[in-house]
Amino acid sequence: MRIVVDAVGTDNRPTPDIQGAILAAQEWKHTIILVGPEALIKQELAKHNTQNLPIEIVNADEVIEMTDKPADMVRGKPNSSMHIGLNMVKDGLADAFVSMGNTGALHAIAMFSLRRIQGVKRPAISIIYPIYGKPVIVLDIGANTDSKPEWLVQFGIMGSAYAQQALGANKPKVALMSNGEEDVKGTPVLQETNALFRELPLNYIGYIEPADMHHNVADVVVVDGFIGNIMLKTFEATTRYVVNIIRDQLKSSWQSKIGALLSRPAFGRVRKLIDPAEIGGAPLLGVNGVVIVGHGNSDAKAVKNAIYQAQQAVLGNVIQTIKTDIARMPIGTSTDGVSKK
Repeated sequence: MRIVVDAVGTDNRPTPDIQGAILAAQEWKHTIILVGPEALIKQELAKHNTQNLPIEIVNADEVIEMTDKPADMVRGKPNSSMHIGLNMVKDGLADAFVSMGNTGALHAIAMFSLRRIQGVKRPAISIIYPIYGKPVIVLDIGANTDSKPEWLVQFGIMGSAYAQQALGANKPKVALMSNGEEDVKGTPVLQETNALFRELPLNYIGYIEPADMHHNVADVVVVDGFIGNIMLKTFEATTRYVVNIIRDQLKSSWQSKIGALLSRPAFGRVRKLIDPAEIGGAPLLGVNGVVIVGHGNSDAKAVKNAIYQAQQAVLGNVIQTIKTDIARMPIGTSTDGVSKK
């Protein structure tokens, strides 16, 4: 397996990107192709013992910044690590691409380079939450901010394929995020989406509320990109808020400090259960190639685990599974804009 890693994706590039790639090459022995400014990559690699590791370097002179506008990057900076890495996947020179860089730019360039899988209306950006140690994939979290019912249904089809093939879920349970579990709840778009889902041969369980997601009732949670992005940011902010409150309270008195010391092993286990770095990254689903997207503040462990996600997607033949499932479960749109099978 040959996995391309964007060597200049993280906020602290290239150190976490390259350290994570080294960890992945050491553990899984797949060929890791580092794409970015060659001199910078070599300088970082020289700090580590990489003898006999399957690591290659491909030069990319240009770097896409987090501040670059995605639309401008489709044709702008053609010698960037994203353009070159994604083109390697398109040309069959690599099996997957992993980047912790500008998500919007990555989405736009992947659409331009890899194209959409035939029949896919819109690609979706996903995130994988570790809920009590079990991965739950949520999509879309920002690629499409005004989704149509047929798009949402396809998100469910693609998420189900990924959950089964890459995350190991048996008959993945697919749910639609709403403001209540009853079929009468939800916006007109959600009600139409709900009806479409019930016509398909998916393990669809209907509406769930946000709290249900943390009770492991579903393996795949479908949500509009606008709401999904707000959910993601709210979840991250709430987690930081709660952690900070606990930390402050544990320092508030000597009794609390003693309790904190005794509870340290338990807190360590909790941290591992909710740490995003344990997942690393999540797929951009709907483009014709394996693309894993990570967070800009990722550390080496997160990069390594993002590479693991890429590995599992390749081993699970996720792209071909999505192609097959989209073809056998077509969702069309009539001329008046009303969705139909």
